[in-house]
Amino acid sequence: MGAGSPDHGEQINTPAGREPLQAEVSRPLVAIVDDEPDLLAMAETYLRRDGFQVVTAGDARTAAAVLRQRPVDLLVLDLMLPDGNGLDFLRGVRAGRHLPVIILTGRTTEQERVVGLELGADDYMVKPFSLPELAARIRAVLRRTYPQPAVRLLELGDLVVDLQAREVTVGPAAVELTPLEYGLLAQLAAAPRRVFTTGQLLAAVWGSDPSVQSPSSVTEHVYRLRRKLAATGGSVPQITTVRGSGYRLDP
Repeated sequence: MGAGSPDHGEQINTPAGREPLQAEVSRPLVAIVDDEPDLLAMAETYLRRDGFQVVTAGDARTAAAVLRQRPVDLLVLDLMLPDGNGLDFLRGVRAGRHLPVIILTGRTTEQERVVGLELGADDYMVKPFSLPELAARIRAVLRRTYPQPAVRLLELGDLVVDLQAREVTVGPAAVELTPLEYGLLAQLAAAPRRVFTTGQLLAAVWGSDPSVQSPSSVTEHVYRLRRKLAATGGSVPQITTVRGSGYRLDP
């Protein structure tokens, strides 16, 4: 775009295509375009804590530059921009490549939502919205958009997690785990060194709303899992407590 914003469907050239995103083990880069500074700041803080990389823009001109310079995995786009119409900007994005897009709108008219979806938006959210819902919708769109590799085994030192058989071994010995212990280990092992909050683990492993279930459930299962892994005597990764944040698996 250079110095101007996209106009009437002008193509926005973006970086060359990348390998399929491994959304469960990487930190997807999300671009948020909105002219409300407070919303940008809150969304950026929340999404970074939830495991995403985030870039922000307050207008179409800045957003066009971001899309040219950064390998963005998903765009969150407000339809009301100070220097252009969000639908026109979306036309420009769609002329370049299939970048997943979630549109934001303060309007509730069906026509605007329909036009956005017909232009290729993958989802939409009406303001005001909750940040946990935004994060959940981003993850859902990423899962639909990027093919996931068929990983069967997770191997970390002597530890092997068989995702298809749902079995865990350390060296030649099987490790007997409860379903929740297995789910917790598989979640951590799929993304070594990534910090998961107790809320993320409750949602992913327990399938529970973090607002209604105590985080002590995670604490207790981490304690049991540590004991079982240590009892094997093998070279296994450590489950590290990150104070004030959550847990990670250190190879």
